[in-house]
Amino acid sequence: MEQTKIMAKLASLCVYCGSSTSVRPVYLEAAAELGQRAARRGIRIVFGGGRVGLMGAVADAALEAGGKVHGIIPRHLDDYEIGHRGTTELEIVESMHVRKMRMFEESDAFCILPGGFGTLDETFEMVTWVQLGLHEKPIVLVNVEGFWDPLLELVHHQIAENFVRPEHSGIIRVVDRVEQVFDAVAEVPDSRISPSAKWA
Repeated sequence: MEQTKIMAKLASLCVYCGSSTSVRPVYLEAAAELGQRAARRGIRIVFGGGRVGLMGAVADAALEAGGKVHGIIPRHLDDYEIGHRGTTELEIVESMHVRKMRMFEESDAFCILPGGFGTLDETFEMVTWVQLGLHEKPIVLVNVEGFWDPLLELVHHQIAENFVRPEHSGIIRVVDRVEQVFDAVAEVPDSRISPSAKWA
């Protein structure tokens, strides 16, 4: 039987998502819904600090619903990703490494929406840290209209080929709809093992 542990009250949710504006509306709608729902629950959004794409959609929706939003963006991307000056707080940092660490430090859990290489980079750093026992914060992936199906197939392939332990498949909780995110965050499987045994 899968063991679960109930998480303490969620105060800040980190959202990893794309900054592209040339995407299907359904993805932008999911981001906006997440921002709205978080704000209504009194949960602060922590995100990459951009004003465009899904990043902008989640931030704008949370702000419009009266929520708090903390953006964290590297100085060299402030112009490229169009730093969001309307956030409750916009933190400009010196590097991508600092950005990821600050997002980790400011968050109680992580939610992954559709995105590109950067979203994958951020997500799998947090997944690996759980695998290594460096943190226990929940990670929830929203599989909007099957966007992440190919990625999930890859993870299953990694498990089948013994590069990932089967119990580590539970590190990422997968939901189909934004409305399921907060219940998924509240109940997280304990999928860690001793780092010394992770390659066995």
